[in-house]
Amino acid sequence: MMPVGAQNDRLLTLLRVGSIYAPERLEGTDILIADGRIAALGRDLEIPAGWPIRVVEARHLTAVPAFIDQHVHVTGGGGEGGCGTRCPEITAHEIASMGIGTVVGVLGTDSISRSPADLLAKVRGLRAEGISAYMYTGAYRVPPPTLTGDIQRDLAWIPEVIGLGEIAISDHRSSQPRQDEIERLVSDTRVGAMLAGKRGICHFHLGDGKRGLEPLRRLLTDTEIPADQVIPTHVNRHPALLEEAAAYALAFNACVDVTAFEEPGDGLSGFDAVSRLLERGVPPERITMSSDCNGSLPEFDAQGVYLGMKVARNTALIADWQRLVREGVLPLESALGVISTSVARVLGLHDSKGRIAIGFDADVALLDSELQPQQTFVAGKCVYDVDCV
Repeated sequence: MMPVGAQNDRLLTLLRVGSIYAPERLEGTDILIADGRIAALGRDLEIPAGWPIRVVEARHLTAVPAFIDQHVHVTGGGGEGGCGTRCPEITAHEIASMGIGTVVGVLGTDSISRSPADLLAKVRGLRAEGISAYMYTGAYRVPPPTLTGDIQRDLAWIPEVIGLGEIAISDHRSSQPRQDEIERLVSDTRVGAMLAGKRGICHFHLGDGKRGLEPLRRLLTDTEIPADQVIPTHVNRHPALLEEAAAYALAFNACVDVTAFEEPGDGLSGFDAVSRLLERGVPPERITMSSDCNGSLPEFDAQGVYLGMKVARNTALIADWQRLVREGVLPLESALGVISTSVARVLGLHDSKGRIAIGFDADVALLDSELQPQQTFVAGKCVYDVDCV
């Protein structure tokens, strides 16, 4: 196989695989890529003699839409215990090695030593390395820090900005925003996104606070804001919050985002959370899962005093997703929605990502029989190959 990076962009690429899930199972086993997009799908595709083409023989692998992680601290999170507790930045290799082709960068607690400008620079750096990367403007606090001084301008003028987040609610680290402030933020995001032709979601961080999802329930009950404008994340922080999230999703036909926590003490695992939401009757297309990777997992005492922290990774995201398929909680076709197809819809990227289809971005992950990523292609370029590590 050709080493990562040793590619001629003028070549066509033909992936010959064992099977294709787009996410539905396709009859074909060949994927032709041209100019970063999927040009043809079929079986035993023939290319005219003399055409410049690179053929990837991977008959033992399964092709799926590359995964999308909508919550990544690409510049590193943390800082709750001082400057010595800042988490490291994520690398393109860490992203692609998990079959992830697209990430959305966020700022969290610390928007002082890290700014939206830092986040934008990192997002553009990841793009230069071959990863499809976007960002939310803002951070935990309200009013949120922005690039241009205005949420609507950020959405309208900065292509990489696709929404607002992560705004913290029901958390002692939040700025304790009033209900009218929450409503204004979501409204501004909605209008700015309309002007930019984007979905413009508001990504809300949920903490351990007793108010839980109440601010978002009030938002959807008392205003004209549609439910698909608002995405609560970390809804599996504890069992009671997950039950509340299930009721919220059913009442408003809304989406909820589960975090793939690495340690049992951080919250319910992504596997357990998705399983319980499905048991409560939440449709699988209303459930997404993200990693929160390179963010901090701080521990506080009952008075909110910082005790210590760990750094989140994205390995649990893939492990929990694999378990959903292996244990029969979801068939592969539906499970792909949780970390790809449904995520693309939520983010407003569904016209180009989250599917293997003609005209879509050639973002493809090749999985082995254990559902472990072996190669990751983004816009037709191989950004990860297990044989080249």
